[in-house]
Amino acid sequence: MTKSVYLDNSATTPLKKEVLDEMMPYLCEHYGNPSSIYKIGREAKAAIETARQKVATSIGADSKEIFFTGCGTEADNWAIKGIAQAKEKKGKHIITSKIEHHAVLHTLESLEKQGYEVTYLNVDEYGKISLDDLRSAIRPDTILITIMAANNEVGTIQPIAEIGAIAKEHGVLFHTDAVQAIGSMEIDVKAMNIDLLSLSAHKFGGPKGVGALYARRNVLPSVFMHGGAQERARRAGTENVASIVGLGKAIELATSNIESKTAKIRAMRDRLIKEIPEKIPYIKLNGHPTDRLPGNVNFSFNFIEGEALLLMLDLNGIAASSGSACTSGSLDPSHVLLALGLPHEIAHGSLRLSIGESNTTEDIDYVLEVLPGIVQRLRDMSPLYEKVSKEMR
Repeated sequence: MTKSVYLDNSATTPLKKEVLDEMMPYLCEHYGNPSSIYKIGREAKAAIETARQKVATSIGADSKEIFFTGCGTEADNWAIKGIAQAKEKKGKHIITSKIEHHAVLHTLESLEKQGYEVTYLNVDEYGKISLDDLRSAIRPDTILITIMAANNEVGTIQPIAEIGAIAKEHGVLFHTDAVQAIGSMEIDVKAMNIDLLSLSAHKFGGPKGVGALYARRNVLPSVFMHGGAQERARRAGTENVASIVGLGKAIELATSNIESKTAKIRAMRDRLIKEIPEKIPYIKLNGHPTDRLPGNVNFSFNFIEGEALLLMLDLNGIAASSGSACTSGSLDPSHVLLALGLPHEIAHGSLRLSIGESNTTEDIDYVLEVLPGIVQRLRDMSPLYEKVSKEMR
């Protein structure tokens, strides 16, 4: 019987039972509109404010600095476009990196069409930006630095506190996409000099369709959506009460005792990073060897296509993802892997295994048992591998 193993927690995580239990009353019993003044409306409003405080506490912010959104992508869009509009009289220059999520990169591309100028910082072979490059890129008309806390594909953690200090020193606002980081590493927006931060509930055991934007007091981006006075008149629309409650509970669970929870995940990650190369030749670990998310494993396999590898893993009950964008209808390999310096043919053969709280050592055993045979079967169909094999004999 095929075992079922979920190793795509960077894409989404299972909804935690405690989170669902917290949400249920606001789907059925406490269904009032939070803008209403009667009892069930006030109950819904109070639940939102409780969740807001939980989010704020988890990242060292004040509750009035938290704004709920529909997802992390919306939070990224709001932070970047909102600051661009609010600060356009100062300048139209923004700094980012080449390995940001498309929620950031595509947002910046849209601003470039409106006359903004964007500097895309290179990264080293492990996916880290150079702080010297960042300093050199800052200009008098720079209004925003947007660098992700941790990369969603290769797991590399950026020096966020140092970036924040540089931004503060030069009087430039700093936004970080922390969608992958929340629940996997400690974030303190005050200590790290973060002005704006994006997060998404479904990445740490919460529901899909809800996120949040942290905006430091007196650093408000322009109004994102016009209409009613919700979210202190910054984002109109009746609030998604149950999901907001779920976000609050999920982030509370995810950020409590974070070190002890991530230790187990990190041990499974390190075992895969150590043992996969021992069992499979012609592979490369992508991302920083140590400064990476506790659950992220990303390898490139020579002589195979990532999409074929995913399909074979799926047939064996293993859910994972590829760094190649071919699985989303594109023939281009991952922009992240290309930025790390991988050639196209190697970037196409990548595999991301992302470990979560629900994974077990038995899951890791199964992957180590199944993966080598799958890779070998795929390589046996490759004329390039056949040539290398003959040369090695």
